Amino acid sequence: MDGGANMSIEWDIPEELLQQAAEAIVQADALLIGAGAGMGVDSGLPDFRGNKGFWNAYPPFQKRGLSFIDMANPKWFYNEPEVAWGFYGHRLHLYRDTVPHEGFSVLRRFAKDMTHGAFVYTSNVDGQFQKAGFDDEQIVECHGSIHHMQCALPCASHIWDGHSEVVEVDEETFEASPPMPACRHCGYMARPNILMFGDGMWIAKRTTEQERRYKKWLASLTGHVVVIECGAGTAIPSVRWACEGVTKRAGGTLIRINPREAYGPAGILSFECGALRALSAIEERVQELRA
Repeated sequence: MDGGANMSIEWDIPEELLQQAAEAIVQADALLIGAGAGMGVDSGLPDFRGNKGFWNAYPPFQKRGLSFIDMANPKWFYNEPEVAWGFYGHRLHLYRDTVPHEGFSVLRRFAKDMTHGAFVYTSNVDGQFQKAGFDDEQIVECHGSIHHMQCALPCASHIWDGHSEVVEVDEETFEASPPMPACRHCGYMARPNILMFGDGMWIAKRTTEQERRYKKWLASLTGHVVVIECGAGTAIPSVRWACEGVTKRAGGTLIRINPREAYGPAGILSFECGALRALSAIEERVQELRA
Protein backbone atom coordinates (compact mmCIF):
# COMPACT_ATOMS: atom_id res chain seq x y z
CA MET A 1 0.00 0.00 0.00
CA ASP A 2 0.85 3.65 -0.19
CA GLY A 3 3.57 4.30 2.42
CA GLY A 4 5.88 6.74 4.18
CA ALA A 5 9.66 6.97 4.70
CA ASN A 6 12.53 6.33 7.09
CA MET A 7 15.23 8.76 8.20
CA SER A 8 18.97 8.10 8.00
CA ILE A 9 21.16 7.90 11.09
CA GLU A 10 24.92 7.95 11.50
CA TRP A 11 26.60 4.56 11.66
CA ASP A 12 30.14 3.35 11.03
CA ILE A 13 29.95 0.75 8.28
CA PRO A 14 32.24 -2.22 9.09
CA GLU A 15 34.93 -2.81 6.47
CA GLU A 16 34.20 -6.53 6.39
CA LEU A 17 30.55 -5.84 5.57
CA LEU A 18 31.50 -3.54 2.71
CA GLN A 19 33.89 -6.15 1.33
CA GLN A 20 31.26 -8.89 1.44
CA ALA A 21 28.68 -6.71 -0.30
CA ALA A 22 31.11 -5.61 -2.99
CA GLU A 23 32.24 -9.17 -3.69
CA ALA A 24 28.62 -10.32 -4.04
CA ILE A 25 27.91 -7.54 -6.54
CA VAL A 26 31.04 -8.15 -8.60
CA GLN A 27 30.26 -11.87 -8.81
CA ALA A 28 26.55 -11.45 -9.59
CA ASP A 29 24.85 -12.18 -12.89
CA ALA A 30 21.61 -10.43 -11.97
CA LEU A 31 20.43 -7.71 -9.58
CA LEU A 32 17.05 -7.46 -7.91
CA ILE A 33 16.47 -4.02 -6.38
CA GLY A 34 13.88 -3.84 -3.62
CA ALA A 35 12.80 -0.39 -2.48
CA GLY A 36 10.47 0.98 0.16
CA ALA A 37 9.72 4.55 1.10
CA GLY A 38 13.08 5.01 2.85
CA MET A 39 14.72 5.06 -0.57
CA GLY A 40 13.35 8.56 -1.19
CA VAL A 41 14.56 10.28 1.99
CA ASP A 42 17.97 11.14 0.52
CA SER A 43 16.16 12.85 -2.37
CA GLY A 44 14.48 15.14 0.14
CA LEU A 45 11.08 13.47 0.18
CA PRO A 46 9.15 13.87 3.46
CA ASP A 47 9.29 11.39 6.30
CA PHE A 48 5.83 9.93 6.99
CA ARG A 49 7.08 7.54 9.68
CA GLY A 50 4.63 8.00 12.54
CA ASN A 51 2.09 10.77 12.97
CA LYS A 52 4.72 13.37 13.84
CA GLY A 53 6.53 12.96 10.54
CA PHE A 54 3.29 13.05 8.58
CA TRP A 55 1.98 16.11 10.40
CA ASN A 56 5.27 17.96 9.86
CA ALA A 57 4.62 17.62 6.13
CA TYR A 58 0.85 18.22 6.30
CA PRO A 59 0.00 20.43 9.33
CA PRO A 60 -3.72 20.92 8.51
CA PHE A 61 -4.36 17.21 8.95
CA GLN A 62 -3.00 17.35 12.51
CA LYS A 63 -5.74 19.84 13.39
CA ARG A 64 -8.28 17.30 12.17
CA GLY A 65 -6.55 14.42 13.96
CA LEU A 66 -5.96 12.59 10.68
CA SER A 67 -3.00 10.22 10.27
CA PHE A 68 -1.32 9.08 7.07
CA ILE A 69 -3.36 5.86 7.19
CA ASP A 70 -6.53 7.92 7.57
CA MET A 71 -5.68 10.01 4.51
CA ALA A 72 -4.44 7.15 2.30
CA ASN A 73 -8.01 5.91 1.95
CA PRO A 74 -10.25 6.07 -1.14
CA LYS A 75 -13.25 7.29 0.86
CA TRP A 76 -12.03 10.90 0.58
CA PHE A 77 -12.60 10.88 -3.18
CA TYR A 78 -16.30 10.26 -2.54
CA ASN A 79 -16.81 12.27 0.65
CA GLU A 80 -14.40 15.23 0.35
CA PRO A 81 -12.72 15.22 -3.08
CA GLU A 82 -11.04 18.57 -2.47
CA VAL A 83 -9.26 17.02 0.54
CA ALA A 84 -8.41 13.84 -1.34
CA TRP A 85 -6.90 15.71 -4.28
CA GLY A 86 -5.29 18.23 -1.95
CA PHE A 87 -3.32 15.39 -0.40
CA TYR A 88 -2.57 13.41 -3.56
CA GLY A 89 -2.24 16.47 -5.79
CA HIS A 90 0.43 17.93 -3.53
CA ARG A 91 2.32 14.65 -3.57
CA LEU A 92 1.93 14.34 -7.34
CA HIS A 93 3.65 17.68 -7.91
CA LEU A 94 6.24 16.96 -5.22
CA TYR A 95 7.30 13.73 -6.91
CA ARG A 96 7.36 15.44 -10.30
CA ASP A 97 9.73 18.09 -8.94
CA THR A 98 12.01 15.74 -6.99
CA VAL A 99 15.40 14.77 -8.43
CA PRO A 100 16.40 11.17 -7.59
CA HIS A 101 19.53 11.01 -5.45
CA GLU A 102 22.82 9.54 -6.68
CA GLY A 103 22.08 6.16 -5.11
CA PHE A 104 19.75 5.40 -8.02
CA SER A 105 22.64 5.92 -10.44
CA VAL A 106 24.86 3.67 -8.32
CA LEU A 107 22.33 0.86 -8.68
CA ARG A 108 22.18 1.37 -12.44
CA ARG A 109 25.97 1.13 -12.63
CA PHE A 110 25.94 -2.09 -10.61
CA ALA A 111 23.45 -3.64 -13.05
CA LYS A 112 25.24 -2.46 -16.19
CA ASP A 113 27.93 -5.14 -15.94
CA MET A 114 25.57 -8.03 -15.12
CA THR A 115 24.43 -10.59 -17.68
CA HIS A 116 20.74 -10.34 -16.78
CA GLY A 117 20.74 -6.70 -15.71
CA ALA A 118 18.32 -5.58 -13.00
CA PHE A 119 14.66 -5.61 -12.06
CA VAL A 120 13.10 -3.26 -9.53
CA TYR A 121 10.44 -4.33 -7.03
CA THR A 122 9.11 -1.30 -5.16
CA SER A 123 6.19 -0.33 -2.96
CA ASN A 124 6.85 3.32 -3.78
CA VAL A 125 4.27 5.12 -5.90
CA ASP A 126 6.50 8.09 -6.75
CA GLY A 127 7.96 7.01 -10.11
CA GLN A 128 11.50 7.88 -9.02
CA PHE A 129 13.08 4.79 -10.58
CA GLN A 130 11.69 5.68 -14.01
CA LYS A 131 12.84 9.26 -13.51
CA ALA A 132 16.33 7.98 -12.64
CA GLY A 133 16.54 6.14 -15.96
CA PHE A 134 15.44 2.60 -15.11
CA ASP A 135 13.54 0.78 -17.84
CA ASP A 136 9.80 0.97 -17.16
CA GLU A 137 9.52 -2.62 -18.43
CA GLN A 138 11.85 -3.76 -15.63
CA ILE A 139 9.92 -2.34 -12.68
CA VAL A 140 7.15 -3.69 -10.46
CA GLU A 141 5.22 -1.02 -8.56
CA CYS A 142 3.35 -3.40 -6.27
CA HIS A 143 1.14 -0.66 -4.81
CA GLY A 144 0.57 1.23 -8.04
CA SER A 145 1.67 4.66 -9.27
CA ILE A 146 0.60 8.21 -8.54
CA HIS A 147 1.47 9.05 -12.15
CA HIS A 148 -1.35 6.86 -13.50
CA MET A 149 -5.07 7.48 -13.07
CA GLN A 150 -8.26 5.47 -12.88
CA CYS A 151 -11.95 6.17 -12.35
CA ALA A 152 -12.85 6.40 -8.64
CA LEU A 153 -16.05 4.36 -9.17
CA PRO A 154 -14.53 2.65 -11.21
CA CYS A 155 -16.71 2.68 -14.32
CA ALA A 156 -14.40 0.23 -16.11
CA SER A 157 -10.88 -1.18 -15.84
CA HIS A 158 -9.25 1.72 -17.70
CA ILE A 159 -5.92 3.15 -16.47
CA TRP A 160 -4.32 6.15 -18.14
CA ASP A 161 -1.10 8.15 -17.94
CA GLY A 162 -1.62 11.09 -15.61
CA HIS A 163 1.38 13.22 -16.54
CA SER A 164 -0.86 15.84 -18.13
CA GLU A 165 -3.08 16.16 -15.06
CA VAL A 166 -2.70 19.44 -13.14
CA VAL A 167 -4.07 19.89 -9.62
CA GLU A 168 -4.11 23.31 -7.95
CA VAL A 169 -3.51 22.89 -4.21
CA ASP A 170 -3.72 25.56 -1.51
CA GLU A 171 -0.43 25.33 0.41
CA GLU A 172 -2.10 26.52 3.62
CA THR A 173 -5.14 24.24 3.73
CA PHE A 174 -3.87 21.43 1.46
CA GLU A 175 -7.20 21.46 -0.32
CA ALA A 176 -7.53 21.25 -4.11
CA SER A 177 -9.44 23.72 -6.25
CA PRO A 178 -11.74 22.69 -9.11
CA PRO A 179 -11.47 21.40 -11.71
CA MET A 180 -10.02 18.19 -10.36
CA PRO A 181 -9.01 15.20 -12.50
CA ALA A 182 -12.00 13.44 -14.04
CA CYS A 183 -12.43 10.00 -15.55
CA ARG A 184 -11.77 10.16 -19.28
CA HIS A 185 -14.51 7.63 -19.92
CA CYS A 186 -17.49 8.58 -17.74
CA GLY A 187 -16.58 12.03 -16.39
CA TYR A 188 -16.78 11.00 -12.72
CA MET A 189 -13.99 11.79 -10.25
CA ALA A 190 -10.60 10.28 -11.15
CA ARG A 191 -8.06 9.09 -8.57
CA PRO A 192 -4.47 7.86 -8.66
CA ASN A 193 -4.03 4.20 -9.56
CA ILE A 194 -2.64 3.50 -6.09
CA LEU A 195 -3.56 0.70 -3.70
CA MET A 196 -4.79 2.55 -0.61
CA PHE A 197 -5.89 1.29 2.78
CA GLY A 198 -9.31 -0.37 2.78
CA ASP A 199 -9.29 -0.12 -1.00
CA GLY A 200 -11.70 -2.34 -2.91
CA MET A 201 -11.73 -0.07 -5.97
CA TRP A 202 -8.07 -0.27 -7.03
CA ILE A 203 -7.61 -1.51 -10.59
CA ALA A 204 -4.66 -3.88 -10.40
CA LYS A 205 -4.18 -4.78 -14.07
CA ARG A 206 -1.15 -2.52 -14.64
CA THR A 207 0.67 -3.96 -11.63
CA THR A 208 -0.42 -7.49 -12.60
CA GLU A 209 1.25 -7.04 -15.99
CA GLN A 210 4.40 -5.75 -14.30
CA GLU A 211 4.45 -8.81 -12.06
CA ARG A 212 4.04 -11.08 -15.10
CA ARG A 213 7.18 -9.59 -16.68
CA TYR A 214 8.99 -9.84 -13.35
CA LYS A 215 8.20 -13.55 -12.95
CA LYS A 216 9.34 -14.19 -16.52
CA TRP A 217 12.64 -12.42 -15.73
CA LEU A 218 13.11 -14.46 -12.55
CA ALA A 219 12.48 -17.70 -14.44
CA SER A 220 15.16 -16.78 -16.99
CA LEU A 221 17.93 -16.21 -14.46
CA THR A 222 21.07 -18.30 -14.31
CA GLY A 223 24.11 -17.84 -12.11
CA HIS A 224 24.37 -15.71 -9.00
CA VAL A 225 21.67 -13.23 -7.95
CA VAL A 226 22.32 -10.32 -5.62
CA VAL A 227 19.39 -8.54 -3.97
CA ILE A 228 19.80 -4.97 -2.73
CA GLU A 229 16.88 -3.79 -0.63
CA CYS A 230 16.69 -0.11 0.35
CA GLY A 231 14.40 1.47 2.92
CA ALA A 232 11.73 -1.24 3.08
CA GLY A 233 10.16 -1.48 6.53
CA THR A 234 8.21 -4.12 8.42
CA ALA A 235 4.95 -2.18 8.81
CA ILE A 236 3.97 -3.08 5.24
CA PRO A 237 6.46 -5.85 4.44
CA SER A 238 5.62 -6.49 0.76
CA VAL A 239 9.10 -5.61 -0.48
CA ARG A 240 10.93 -7.41 2.32
CA TRP A 241 8.98 -10.60 1.62
CA ALA A 242 9.70 -10.38 -2.10
CA CYS A 243 13.42 -9.86 -1.54
CA GLU A 244 13.72 -12.62 1.03
CA GLY A 245 11.76 -14.99 -1.21
CA VAL A 246 14.05 -14.46 -4.19
CA THR A 247 17.14 -14.82 -2.04
CA LYS A 248 15.87 -18.10 -0.64
CA ARG A 249 14.87 -19.56 -4.00
CA ALA A 250 17.91 -18.39 -5.96
CA GLY A 251 20.46 -18.94 -3.20
CA GLY A 252 21.74 -15.39 -3.68
CA THR A 253 22.94 -12.65 -1.36
CA LEU A 254 20.55 -10.17 0.27
CA ILE A 255 21.95 -6.73 1.10
CA ARG A 256 19.42 -4.97 3.33
CA ILE A 257 19.87 -1.21 3.82
CA ASN A 258 17.66 0.30 6.50
CA PRO A 259 18.56 2.66 9.38
CA ARG A 260 16.07 1.09 11.80
CA GLU A 261 15.09 -2.35 10.49
CA ALA A 262 18.13 -3.84 8.81
CA TYR A 263 17.74 -7.17 10.56
CA GLY A 264 16.51 -10.31 8.80
CA PRO A 265 17.13 -14.00 8.23
CA ALA A 266 20.55 -15.56 8.75
CA GLY A 267 23.09 -14.79 6.07
CA ILE A 268 21.90 -11.34 5.02
CA LEU A 269 24.24 -8.34 4.94
CA SER A 270 22.67 -5.62 7.10
CA PHE A 271 23.52 -1.93 6.62
CA GLU A 272 22.06 0.21 9.40
CA CYS A 273 22.08 3.52 7.54
CA GLY A 274 20.41 5.39 4.70
CA ALA A 275 20.42 4.22 1.11
CA LEU A 276 22.71 6.87 -0.40
CA ARG A 277 25.40 6.45 2.21
CA ALA A 278 25.45 2.65 2.00
CA LEU A 279 25.32 2.49 -1.79
CA SER A 280 28.08 5.08 -2.19
CA ALA A 281 30.34 3.22 0.24
CA ILE A 282 29.70 -0.13 -1.43
CA GLU A 283 30.41 1.33 -4.88
CA GLU A 284 33.81 2.57 -3.73
CA ARG A 285 34.71 -0.97 -2.73
CA VAL A 286 33.29 -2.41 -5.97
CA GLN A 287 35.47 -0.02 -7.97
CA GLU A 288 38.53 -1.17 -6.01
CA LEU A 289 37.75 -4.81 -6.78
CA ARG A 290 37.26 -4.09 -10.48
CA ALA A 291 40.37 -1.93 -10.80
